[in-house]
Amino acid sequence: MKNALLFTWVACTFLATTTMFSQVFGKLGHDLPIIDLDGENQLQVVVDREQGQYLGHPTTVLLKDGKTIICVYPKGHGKGGIVMKKSTDGGKTWSQRLKTPESWATSKEVPTIYPTTDAKGKDRLILFSGAQHRFDEAIRMSVSEDNGETWSELKAIGDYKGIVAMADCIPLKDAGHYLATFHTQGPENTMILYQVESWDGGLTWGEPKEMYRASSHHLCEAGLIYSPDKSEIAMLLRENARNYNSQIMFSSDEGKTWSKPKPMPGSLNGDRHQGIYMPDGRLLIQFRDNTPRNRPGNEMSPTEGDWVGWVGSWNDLKNGHEGQFRIRFKDNTKGWDSTYPAAELLADGTLVCTTYGHWNKEEQPYILSFRFKTDLLNHKLNGQRKNSLAKIQNIMK
Repeated sequence: MKNALLFTWVACTFLATTTMFSQVFGKLGHDLPIIDLDGENQLQVVVDREQGQYLGHPTTVLLKDGKTIICVYPKGHGKGGIVMKKSTDGGKTWSQRLKTPESWATSKEVPTIYPTTDAKGKDRLILFSGAQHRFDEAIRMSVSEDNGETWSELKAIGDYKGIVAMADCIPLKDAGHYLATFHTQGPENTMILYQVESWDGGLTWGEPKEMYRASSHHLCEAGLIYSPDKSEIAMLLRENARNYNSQIMFSSDEGKTWSKPKPMPGSLNGDRHQGIYMPDGRLLIQFRDNTPRNRPGNEMSPTEGDWVGWVGSWNDLKNGHEGQFRIRFKDNTKGWDSTYPAAELLADGTLVCTTYGHWNKEEQPYILSFRFKTDLLNHKLNGQRKNSLAKIQNIMK
């Protein structure tokens, strides 16, 4: 009897400890089916590739005509002269490298590009370039008022520096009001997450507001996603100390306040989360697959370091559910050096997903797009389920 009670106590203690550990650090791994698109060459379009030259970290913007996409990226790992290309057919083909301002050659961080509209209805494109080190220049911005045909030179938006600035930028309810995020390295091995706001369609930016600072959690590279009814914003965060799962925060007052960060499920572990709603209302969130490898006894994901996507609902995201399935877009052949993703949804329901990676062994990374519709994902998922059922039936015979 005593042995039975002791076993029960040990089992309950283990379960409670494991549950508490998962709640704090996050549950590792996932049980989702994986749709592998790596070999689907007919879906893939090379945006740019140069022998012997590192090309990485792209972002894209879809213009209001619904078919013109502009893509910007650095010649180098995170920093280097900014390259710009354009597609006028929804990502089927891409232009040669376009003329850019002289100051773009001095970029010291990943460039990011966003569309904005001010209170008077004036449309602009804004491009940011941050700083990787504290000795670098402040966050700078370049502006276009003619759909990317011409651009201003990069100029500082303030006296503050930021890494991957702006990691994301979204419109708020008042016309011309925008919220953007960036991060910096702080003292004593801390990382500091900031938000900053503009009230004139992105032309000027206020002083940054510190959102989170910690040495145990290095939270950075936020991806911002609205709930379907626009009543809430989710912030998905890379955990760069590699101690915890990727984290998530929520705001129901347009960024005035945020919930405390909490771990996302293992199915969303990774870096540089970027989300988009598909035509059927589900979310596609792309990111670099990256397990928190500093945890003892941790097992790597089968798609570790690859360009992956997560498909699920807002309810899944809000409630910490695993989701519906994962996508492995492309096998990255060199460690974790890949995948700062972008996604655009065309009027006909085509998704254009773009990023970089070491797609060929022993070669420099280059920029690649996938063009597909959600029907393809549903078809492949149904095919997997039928194959699994057939295997089970054969085993039971």
